[in-house]
Amino acid sequence: MAAIDYEDARGGSYDDRRQTPPQQDLGYDPNFVPDSVKSFVVHLYRHIREKNVYEIHQMYETSFHTLSDRLFKDSPWPSVDAVAHYVDNDHVFCLLYREMWFRHLYARLTPTLRQRIDSWDNYCSLFQVVLHGVVNMQLPNQWLWDMVDEFVYQFQSFCQYRAKMKNKTEQEIALLRQFDQAWNVYGVLNFLQALVEKSMIIQILEQEKEGLEQFTATDGYDYNGGSNVLKVLGYFSMVGLLRVHCLLGDYHTGLKCLQPIDISQQGVYTSVIGSHITTIYHYGFANLMLRRYVEAIREFNKILLYIFKTKQYHQKSPQYEQILKKNEQMYALLAICLSLCPQNRLVDETVNSQLREKYGEKMIRMQRYDDEAFAIYDELFSYACPKFITPSAPSFEEPLVNYNQDAYRLQLKLFLYEAKQQQLLSGVRTFLKVYSTISLAKLASYMEVDEPTLRTILMTYKHKTHSVDSDGKVISNADVDFYIDDDMIRVMESKPAKRYGDYFLRQIAKLEGVINEMDSVKLE
Repeated sequence: MAAIDYEDARGGSYDDRRQTPPQQDLGYDPNFVPDSVKSFVVHLYRHIREKNVYEIHQMYETSFHTLSDRLFKDSPWPSVDAVAHYVDNDHVFCLLYREMWFRHLYARLTPTLRQRIDSWDNYCSLFQVVLHGVVNMQLPNQWLWDMVDEFVYQFQSFCQYRAKMKNKTEQEIALLRQFDQAWNVYGVLNFLQALVEKSMIIQILEQEKEGLEQFTATDGYDYNGGSNVLKVLGYFSMVGLLRVHCLLGDYHTGLKCLQPIDISQQGVYTSVIGSHITTIYHYGFANLMLRRYVEAIREFNKILLYIFKTKQYHQKSPQYEQILKKNEQMYALLAICLSLCPQNRLVDETVNSQLREKYGEKMIRMQRYDDEAFAIYDELFSYACPKFITPSAPSFEEPLVNYNQDAYRLQLKLFLYEAKQQQLLSGVRTFLKVYSTISLAKLASYMEVDEPTLRTILMTYKHKTHSVDSDGKVISNADVDFYIDDDMIRVMESKPAKRYGDYFLRQIAKLEGVINEMDSVKLE
């Protein structure tokens, strides 16, 4: 294992935001409501009732974070009971307020086990209302995404917390026994699946392809006075399901859940930067683990180029640090993909130069078949992978043990086993790149193996450079293909079409930059 602490690596959730937070302030009074908070909840309640999405978004994205920084840096917001009478004791608003209350608690403090259970109960109540009640609201996509994102994050956090049994107190163990259904994996999956099904989002997206719906064109909002809550929650729940299945190591099911969303097009998932990054990060990671390297490289390249071009617009966003963190993790995953499947032609020049800057030396060392190469694979995978979880309940029998790293160790072991097999084949690829035809006997002598062994290696190479895509078709990840004709190996190298226009445009832009700089220099 590489000398990297998986707990510190903080892979996984787009929302793995936290440094070690301070404990709750003992001077905190849950019933004290400052005037600014009173004003905030009254105005937010009014805007929600009036379906004023623009104002709700401003209050949610700006005012809430400003007040949190100013008044609640180290303590929770006032309790829901303290603010309820300012908003007519509105049941749905109180559920939404508590959802934000718990999210702030998780971000700034360390939640107790009781608070983790209470947050689960609040999500159950909120989703039950959305699924079975009449929710006549329009909420910003950012808020609806954050609900799904936080729901999955808190599930992941609870599984990690529960798996550290060694130092649990008797009270905590009693609570875990008593509330054994809290954050149960089936409960989490059932809620996400129910939101997808009840919203009929899959049918809506199908109808949109036929021109019968306007879901993506309106970013999921309903301009006819209806509600967007169930539909958009259902949409984002497909991304939530992908993420949960990735945390469980079930990549095939995760990708299947995301299939109704066409990620080759702009969609509602791209309307929120956090959703866009989380979707592509987990989609790319799942493809990497299923050996669909070309697909992973293509999507990582697109999102990294997008972040490079737009990150300056998000500098004041509360998610900015997470955007940068995920950006670094995806560069590490791209380095892994390109080391296992050299397909540099799929990578844009801008992304490639950033990649070389960050991982150029390591990628050269990763091409070798030695312990140092595997240590680098180990290091990059540990840094960039999701924070895998074991969803089963712990054993409460003595001695109590920590098993929070078991799932991660298993995924790392499987990945390194695959990397080892791929590395064995890198020698074959080197020779195939050099020759257009070569006899089996000659290649066997070069590789210092006998002919039957070479045939086995070549068959393995064929197997490892092909994978099955989401439609069940066999696809090739290789930039070099070959077939055996009697005792001759005939090599076919796929040559990318050269895009001269792009090259000249880049050089013209550079030249213009140089001329502008020269013009600005004043000669004496």
